Amino acid sequence: MEAAYAPYSGFRVGAAIQTADGRIHAGCNVENASFSVTMCAERVAIGAAVAAGDRSFRRVFICSTSVEPVPPCGVCRQALSEFGPDLEVISEGSGGLARTWTLRQLLPDQFRLEEHESPRNPDRERPT
Repeated sequence: MEAAYAPYSGFRVGAAIQTADGRIHAGCNVENASFSVTMCAERVAIGAAVAAGDRSFRRVFICSTSVEPVPPCGVCRQALSEFGPDLEVISEGSGGLARTWTLRQLLPDQFRLEEHESPRNPDRERPT
């Protein structure tokens, strides 16, 4: 969270994603003057993990400058769902309160490509 680049909102967020074997990859939010280019901490952490070769995750931890614990935004929920609907999500606010959810609780109807596959591309490689 301390490393976040948040000159526009001042809302600093840090995230750490833990792999199935216990390794941890960290991320922070990185804002941009073109707001749609902004990267949330959770997606930065996913990118760091994937770049390191990890694809199997146990949980994601989130901390922010918000007094109350904040859940991941909708885009991050969908990004996290790529790696497992039962991922544990733990968030702690600056006031010391924490909340825990499963990703399935936060995003009960995830978009899963294999459930909506087009018959035009049956040979597409499936993610593992």
